Amino acid sequence: MRILRLLKIIITLHRYGLYQILRHYHKTSIVATIIETTLFFIPRKYLDKTLPQRTKLAFESLGPVFVKFGQILSTRQDLIPYEYVIELSKLQNQVKPFASDIAVNIVEKSLKGKLDDIFSSFNIEPAASASIAQVHKAVLKESNQTVAVKILRPRIEQTIANDIKILKLTAWLIEKLYKDGKRLRPQEVVLEFEKIIKSELDFTQEAANATELRRLHRNDSHLIIIPEVYFDYCTHDVLVLEWMDGIPISDLKQIQDNNIDLKKLSHNGVTIFYTQVFYYGFFHADMHPGNILCDNRGRYIGLDFGIVGYLSSQDKRYLAINILAFFNRDYKKVALTHIESGWAPKDTPVEEFENAIRAVCEPIFNKPLAQISFGQVLVRLFQVSRRFGITIQPQLILLQKTIVNVEGLGRVLNPELDLWVTAKPILEKWMRQQMGVRGLINNLKEELPFIAYNLPKLPRILLENLSLSKDMQQQNNNYLTLLKRYKWQNKLLLISSLILVATLILVNLDF
Repeated sequence: MRILRLLKIIITLHRYGLYQILRHYHKTSIVATIIETTLFFIPRKYLDKTLPQRTKLAFESLGPVFVKFGQILSTRQDLIPYEYVIELSKLQNQVKPFASDIAVNIVEKSLKGKLDDIFSSFNIEPAASASIAQVHKAVLKESNQTVAVKILRPRIEQTIANDIKILKLTAWLIEKLYKDGKRLRPQEVVLEFEKIIKSELDFTQEAANATELRRLHRNDSHLIIIPEVYFDYCTHDVLVLEWMDGIPISDLKQIQDNNIDLKKLSHNGVTIFYTQVFYYGFFHADMHPGNILCDNRGRYIGLDFGIVGYLSSQDKRYLAINILAFFNRDYKKVALTHIESGWAPKDTPVEEFENAIRAVCEPIFNKPLAQISFGQVLVRLFQVSRRFGITIQPQLILLQKTIVNVEGLGRVLNPELDLWVTAKPILEKWMRQQMGVRGLINNLKEELPFIAYNLPKLPRILLENLSLSKDMQQQNNNYLTLLKRYKWQNKLLLISSLILVATLILVNLDF
């Protein structure tokens, strides 16, 4: 099966004329010639389109794994040319649904019961169909609650496993054959993709992600709604959660017809994201328009929680300092913060790094703040980091991808959106809470259980260490005395050992 899949990929790449990419490099141009000559009888497609456009069409033709991989690549402007980023970002998850009888069979097998015993109604026609799963509308028999039933595509895990092995092989060849192969780290990109897509294949993990976001936003119901998860009906390949009615966030006409303020909506979206990142350290990392609805009160509705991002307290602190330093154009602080945080090696030359950051950021900051893309700033920073051999942290790559989505969405709703006006107060408030007296009090509160538990033990720990120190000192004194006593014996033993080793070497040489 894997060989057949590999053949299909080879033929598809030929059909869309993608081996033209290999002709840019001497080592691989021979490979391109051999493949194209061997497959001369297979007609080409869409040769009137550009190479990036054909790449996007080929990925769509190759199915779910390549669609997802293309979407991930579209966020990596530090790795691929901009014209490819534009085309790959257009890749859509909408794919042909699988048969309804298969969907019913998966649900019944997974939930260990007949459909009629679990649901009072179940819409056979899917409400949505994507690369990983499809969704059906239903009503739970027990509670009469309208729900969305998300069903994993049959055999998708095996398909993904096979395609990832092929992608890993391709990444390995790129590193070996291309001059810039190692610098681009294609194997790391594939591993990152594998981690992301595997997290989407386990619906119990998605259920947990949704529940955590719902808990974190329990006091933000005026801004965002997260559907409730029904864990009694959730398994590895079936997810049941509250059905949400809403307007697609990209349908501006319908939003305006409901008298929803687009400027306020765009502002709220930025607020929600930066709150998730800095206050929660846990953010929805797949915030494209297909995963977001809006209710008739102007509240966001989150969907699809398969991909989330995490930031440690240290990551949040350094990221906030970086962002504030960026917009204050304090590039030395940006460089120093990278080194202090461990994102950059300790031996990174600060002045060179600072000047490189300045060179790529100053042209951006010559624009009005309302036109500046922080996602673009991060991309430029990643490009500079690569030049200095700095490995980009995976959590920051996921964050950058999400920022690009949030910015894009915000500016669709409000082309004049100034992200800095919205984000700066959130960052400054968070920094005040982390630094100074308030930060000290908050940190003490967090550490209080640990302090309260260990403080009574402190006298005993000190006495034990003191006693241990005395014992060790006595042992050292005894050892020194013993060495002095057997000084000549030790010398004799050493000389004997050297003679024995020398004899063995000579005997072996004779052989």
